[in-house]
Amino acid sequence: MATPAPPHPRVGVAAIVCNAKGELVMGKRAGSHGSGTWAFPGGHLEMTESFIECAERETLEETGLRVRGTGVVAVTNDVFDGAKHYITIFVRCEMIERDAQPEILEPDKCEGWHWMRWEDVRRWCEHHDDEAAEWSGERCFLPIRNLVREHPQLDLSR
Repeated sequence: MATPAPPHPRVGVAAIVCNAKGELVMGKRAGSHGSGTWAFPGGHLEMTESFIECAERETLEETGLRVRGTGVVAVTNDVFDGAKHYITIFVRCEMIERDAQPEILEPDKCEGWHWMRWEDVRRWCEHHDDEAAEWSGERCFLPIRNLVREHPQLDLSR
């Protein structure tokens, strides 16, 4: 009997959506790996889909925000406790309707969408394992922690 092939890494796309104040839309994950951590809108890349198309589609499906992807800003290699492995593509997006607000369209996947300052997100990532971060809920999804660690010069508030 042949040994089953190991699972392959999957491709995730994260949409970085910034408002006029320089804040980023982030949601608290629910019901999946990373539950209880903050993340950008995003999801799995579908067959034949571009990174930009995926970011635009996932943002609309999850938040109701119509966005235009402008380019890839970073890539991370994310291994979740050896159980899941993702390559995450971070795509910067512009809001088509500048004053639009995100809505919770998938409550089984996200507790709520909020506008966050990039400086706060970076701080949360740097203190992810602190006891205070655990009780305060200021913890970020692994791909975002890797983004902060691997790309310290990145400024997403512009």
